[in-house]
Amino acid sequence: MLTAKGLFQEIIDNDESFRLFCSIAASGEAQGGWENGRIAALVAPGMRELAPKITRHGADEDKHGRIFNALMKKRGLEPVPVPPDTDYTMLLEQRGIGLAHDKLRRDEPLTERDIIVYLAHSRVTEQRAADQMDMLVTYFGDHPELGRAIHMIDNDEANHLAYCHEELLRLARQGHGRLIQKTLRESALVEIQVYRDVSLAVMRHMGRVLEWPKPKALALAAGIHGMYAYERLAGWHKMIDLRMPERLDALGGPMTPAPAF
Repeated sequence: MLTAKGLFQEIIDNDESFRLFCSIAASGEAQGGWENGRIAALVAPGMRELAPKITRHGADEDKHGRIFNALMKKRGLEPVPVPPDTDYTMLLEQRGIGLAHDKLRRDEPLTERDIIVYLAHSRVTEQRAADQMDMLVTYFGDHPELGRAIHMIDNDEANHLAYCHEELLRLARQGHGRLIQKTLRESALVEIQVYRDVSLAVMRHMGRVLEWPKPKALALAAGIHGMYAYERLAGWHKMIDLRMPERLDALGGPMTPAPAF
């Protein structure tokens, strides 16, 4: 029987599939670090109080990229190029979700609307990241090689999600509620499509590396399509609700270092 734990165990037990997994993860985290760094530098003049938190968010993402690279290095592995069809961040940008990289490369201040779009997009993608890390902690939190890294990243993702909830609720109270809800809904519906496509692509690449038989590959693809059908019907609502988090001011302090990595 195919299970998430069994599938991931198979991936981490093989050096080539583990290298591909970590390379994809490290690349995505590095892109997130760059994006947050640029947003912090260009944040709208009337919202400068957010700059330290956005900077902290970007620093966390950079740290996660270093952690995944360190996990490869511990096995004596080098990163591999990330297949374009597995580049979650790039594919979201191509679908118009988040702030375009062309805009972030210009030295022009962002608007309040830009920052609201950034936070709404982050609320959606950080929900995905937090859910994935919760799953990995459940299955591999005690893993001798991965456990410490997984717990560290999981805690950071929970902070990022709390920060998005808190800031979006604050902005909603200031009169931006309609824009926030519209952007959240649009972002969630596109994200679940991109996540489906990236998941299928990752499984195709992993299947070639691990030489999965065709029935297994077809079963995994069917499972991904089934999850998308559920999310398209109802699951996406989880990504757009806003509630005051238990962790207040989650990104208000210094970044948690990762000396072991």
